[in-house]
Amino acid sequence: MNPNMLPFFPAIFLIILQSLWFPNPALSSTAGLDSISRLLRIQDRQRAPPSVQEAAAAAVVHRLLPSHSSSFHFRIISKDECGSDYCFVVKNHPAYTRAGDPQILIAGTTGVDIVAGLHWYLKQRCGSHISWDKTGGSQLSSVPKVGFLPRVQEAGILVPRPVPWSYYQNAVTSSYSFAWWDWNRWEKEIDWMALQGINLPLAFTGQETIWQKVFQEKFNMSTSDLDDFFGGPAFLAWSRMGNLHGWGGPLPQSWLDQQLNMQKKILARMYELGMNPVLPAFSGNVPAALKRIFPLAKITRLGNWISKPDIICFLFHSCLLDATDPLFIDIGKAFIEKQLQEYGRTSHIYNCDTFDENTPPSDDPEYISSLGAAIFKGMQSGDDDAVWLMQGWLFSYDPFWKPPQMKALLHSVPIGKLVILDLYAEVKPIWITSGQFYGVPYIWCMLHNFAANIEMYGILDAIASGPIKARISINSTMVGVGMSMEGIEQNPIVYDLMSEMAFQRNKIDVKVWVDLYSTRRYGQSVPLIQKGWNILYHTIYNCTDGAYDKNRDVIVSIPDVDPSLISGQQNGFLKYGKPYTKTFIREITDSFEQPHLWYPTSEVIHALELFLCSGDELSRSNTYRYDIVDLTRQVLAKYANQLFFEVIEAYQSRDLDQVTLLSRKFLNLVNDLDTLLATHDGFLLGPWLESAKQLAQNQEQQKQYEWNARTQITMWYDNTELEASLLRDYGNKYWSGLLRDYYGPRAAIYFKQLRESLENGEDFNLKEWRREWIKLTNDWQNSTNIFPLKSRGDALNTSRWLFNKYLRTSTILA
Repeated sequence: MNPNMLPFFPAIFLIILQSLWFPNPALSSTAGLDSISRLLRIQDRQRAPPSVQEAAAAAVVHRLLPSHSSSFHFRIISKDECGSDYCFVVKNHPAYTRAGDPQILIAGTTGVDIVAGLHWYLKQRCGSHISWDKTGGSQLSSVPKVGFLPRVQEAGILVPRPVPWSYYQNAVTSSYSFAWWDWNRWEKEIDWMALQGINLPLAFTGQETIWQKVFQEKFNMSTSDLDDFFGGPAFLAWSRMGNLHGWGGPLPQSWLDQQLNMQKKILARMYELGMNPVLPAFSGNVPAALKRIFPLAKITRLGNWISKPDIICFLFHSCLLDATDPLFIDIGKAFIEKQLQEYGRTSHIYNCDTFDENTPPSDDPEYISSLGAAIFKGMQSGDDDAVWLMQGWLFSYDPFWKPPQMKALLHSVPIGKLVILDLYAEVKPIWITSGQFYGVPYIWCMLHNFAANIEMYGILDAIASGPIKARISINSTMVGVGMSMEGIEQNPIVYDLMSEMAFQRNKIDVKVWVDLYSTRRYGQSVPLIQKGWNILYHTIYNCTDGAYDKNRDVIVSIPDVDPSLISGQQNGFLKYGKPYTKTFIREITDSFEQPHLWYPTSEVIHALELFLCSGDELSRSNTYRYDIVDLTRQVLAKYANQLFFEVIEAYQSRDLDQVTLLSRKFLNLVNDLDTLLATHDGFLLGPWLESAKQLAQNQEQQKQYEWNARTQITMWYDNTELEASLLRDYGNKYWSGLLRDYYGPRAAIYFKQLRESLENGEDFNLKEWRREWIKLTNDWQNSTNIFPLKSRGDALNTSRWLFNKYLRTSTILA
């Protein structure tokens, strides 16, 4: 008999192996897992055939490590062979005899589990590292040559999932990171997902085309009726959530057709790998024209989402259909059915966030319960097996959701038919304060990033222990872990650690893990680098102040305030070798968020010194080059904050010479930082703009898409001549091209107004400052100048040059 046809492990061996894997039996409840067991059985039954999943896994290794395609053999096994869990198993291939034969046999319950097993083997046995291309890419040079791969213990290694789901994305990631992706980039991301073990990703691409078909075919709407419903390509996430309509639009038909075709490719690949893609559901967000067609429908025109009432035109307000209106279920059913018709299949789990940054009109628990029941009925009418997946962000920020209201919503559908994403669990876990979401299953998520801002930041200890604490807690209803960042391609250490939690049953020793991380990331062990990473672990990656880390460094988010209103203190820098406090900006009108600083900068500067001292050994490593640029950027960005505060101190002292001297130094630093960022492909403006234009079919679309791309990272939303959008700089980026072409000139306007105020003996002209910088921004949004697509310059030498120029002689160091 063919040995490949035999059960992968004898049952008795599974028991022995599992007893070794679970050294500390948890007292946790299985209530959450029991409640979703029916859905899991359906998903298992409807998964792609084993041969399809095995082929999809083999294709991943061919794209990742083509030289070793023949070194691995993959096989799907049943959950029974994993002790009823999802798992992967790594063994030495029993048929290996010579080079060219498969050396390693990796089995898993799904294609994703197999690929996650491959990643585990490459990481744990070959010392490799896998990351996004923009953050340095993969370090695979440590993988031995074909025929010399390291063997595992003879019995093999079985690694089960402690919870069945590993979730990925935020509702807005599609706009902040995925907006302009072609299939080549999507294929890489799906490979990355599989390698990280992600089996529950959002799949939102192309839904506007589904909506177009639904509203036109079922509800008598015209193309023009939808023009002010869909937002532009860079703002679709907020159009989908009903936060705003029409901004950046309308969408051309070519975009709609293109994105639907893309979604079909995305879903096909996800299903081939055994993933469970999460499709969107109807939340009540409707075109304004629907009121004309159904005049008796209970449709409310929502107020300003994130703007001052006297600034934003009524044009962009969204409309919400009351969930208790019979039309709600009709639309919800039609939308689900149209997706099934177009895509041919579903994983039966649908995302809907009706109340995400949209508060219900009444706090009556009965009313809220009726809303939840109607929303779910709309899904279930189109799919009998539907399960509702909801972001729990509303419970984190909106005081409306007190226990009675929260419980009413969570219990508005049968237990097991609603799953909550505890979206910000690494900082503000709701599972603790809600009694495990009142018995409703949930997924422990790490939010981590806002708006794809570039900032070295994280809470490694919380990531390494939080999911474990939640899972083993009494009466736990946790059914998964997840990464719910608003933007990707930053802080690779954070995502490397978080992805491991999908397969971890015990807390990780982060100090040991970080030491191994640096070795894997660069392909060799360098003691000074390990010491540097240990410093970063205890400083940058140990943020425990509970603050939202939206990057508000002065360079990328200059204060829109009168300097006379500046007051307060910021700790952390060293002056003449002694700790001291620095002024930060805090305006009475609350229109400015101070820069976030949670660590002593002197320690991080020392870490940078250690990285630079190791540069000659590692300069050929792309992962090292990314890290040295990012760390130098981080240090100099905080130094720029200090410089700006010193400019303000000089202004308040009426010292024109110092204002002139220090402001010139600040502007030189901005240009120097632009030069630094230009040395790595991960910090360039050009690719963002060019990828937007590449999707255009004509010149008019090219202009529209580029405007969308430029607007999202600057003004974000609408403005008047003297009033900026409240979301200005929310999507800021440390990108070469953006600093020299936009942030620097904007800061120069502010400094000019400071000097003119002192020269003329007059108050700071806030109105003129705003007029000038808003015009600069609007002109930049509409400009079409070209930026480099490839890096230039030497990252290590540029970092050393800037360190010597600004840090050795500055007042930051002793």
